[in-house]
Amino acid sequence: MEIIKDIRIAHFVEGKGIREIARDFNVSRNTVRTVIRTGIVDQSYCRLDKHRPKLGAFVERLVELLREDESKPLKHRRRAQILFEQLQREGYAGGYDAIRRYVGAWKKEQGQVKLTSKVFIPLEYDPGDAFQFDWSYEQVELGGVPVEVKIAQFRLCHSRKLFCVAYTRESLEMVLDAHVRAFEFFGGICRRGIYDNLKTVVTKVLMGKDRVFNRRFQNLASYYLFEPVACTPAAGWEKGQVENQVGLVRHRFFATRRRFSNLEELNDWLADECRHQAAVAKHLELKDQTIDQVFADEQEKLIALPVSPFDGYQGTTARVSSQLLVSFDRNRYSVNAMAAGKVVEVRAYANRIIMVMNDTTVGIHKRHMGRDRVIYDPWHYLAVLEQKPGALRNGAPFKRWDLPAAMQEVRTLLETRPDGDRQFVAILAAVKRYGLDDVTAACGRALADKTVSGDLILALLSRQHDEPQPAPVQLSQQLPLLAMIPVVDCNRYDRLLRGGVYGTA
Repeated sequence: MEIIKDIRIAHFVEGKGIREIARDFNVSRNTVRTVIRTGIVDQSYCRLDKHRPKLGAFVERLVELLREDESKPLKHRRRAQILFEQLQREGYAGGYDAIRRYVGAWKKEQGQVKLTSKVFIPLEYDPGDAFQFDWSYEQVELGGVPVEVKIAQFRLCHSRKLFCVAYTRESLEMVLDAHVRAFEFFGGICRRGIYDNLKTVVTKVLMGKDRVFNRRFQNLASYYLFEPVACTPAAGWEKGQVENQVGLVRHRFFATRRRFSNLEELNDWLADECRHQAAVAKHLELKDQTIDQVFADEQEKLIALPVSPFDGYQGTTARVSSQLLVSFDRNRYSVNAMAAGKVVEVRAYANRIIMVMNDTTVGIHKRHMGRDRVIYDPWHYLAVLEQKPGALRNGAPFKRWDLPAAMQEVRTLLETRPDGDRQFVAILAAVKRYGLDDVTAACGRALADKTVSGDLILALLSRQHDEPQPAPVQLSQQLPLLAMIPVVDCNRYDRLLRGGVYGTA
């Protein structure tokens, strides 16, 4: 292009001839003549006859293979790499790029090439209309251990308000807990929720947009009055806002590996970061307002929260073993002795496990996310311990029992006595009647007096909690005794022997 411009200036402005221009620019006179006479300002070269020294002998075979694939479904057609490897086995010594270019050109001629760029329609959501949900994965340190956490991400489609909460899994109870936290964070609920086809949420994918949602997830949607909508499979652009938010959160919040002592600290930090981002970031469409300013108007259009949050658990049933243990999620949890050998409902929450039998709670534990652990609550075994006090010394639930310091010291002192286990079990049994604080205080007084024994501690508790005296008995007015005041008179007996009437003079 630069030479064409110089040739035209030299001829039309400076008045030079064709021979002089050809000599000055070291080009042929035919080239100079063509530029001057045709008036072209740009020129490109296109090679019509392509030379294929190694592929030429295999072109017919390659076309034959491509013709075979035309009649097959798209997922069964061979890619250029497969065709390259097949031709190599037949003696082709050239490179892969020649095969790839020829296959692309051939498919383009046949009209088989799809558009490389996809076209989308801009979406606009009304205030309070919809929110989008998705998961992302980030690397953090919890308690000094590298952990991959799962971030549940929410995005309000109108105001772009975001919320993130971290878990160690993506199970159904985590999804339910994340929604409860998000709705409390936003202070309301949108009318629709947009999801991809999560296995924890969508049980079955039907034709079109029809889905069969998980029963517990339907209960959540019914409780908060929103309609769940699932995207088309492999069509992430239908919830593009939250897809973009995943990248934003990764680059802004987790650009460096964050360190936290536990998951609760991480979630507190995430909530603060979401608030800060909404306070300082400009809205993508209403650029003169921040996200928080737009959200303030949208919040008025959100559905109001119910009085109490949704009870977001996933329920299963299990039978209690003879050791008062229930198996759940490859761990075992203890329950109260009253449930021994019976079937209980295990309610799994994001951070705890609750066992219920006939609407009575028989066990509550902090949830353990590892495997092959046994989680005991020693108080569950107290009724059995009263019958078998000898199990106190070597019983697994009582090995690392976190008792108050005074009670632990009493236990240590009583272990040296022949009947010390039985005495301490009697002290433990008193907790059901007097409470842990009062029993601990009684143990402390016994230690201060340096007279530790089970009977003494029980006596201190009994004196501290005197039994209430019964109310005076109200006798009937018809009793003859009330008509006569008792008098000490032995002669009455003689009168009865003589046939006198009781009460006569």
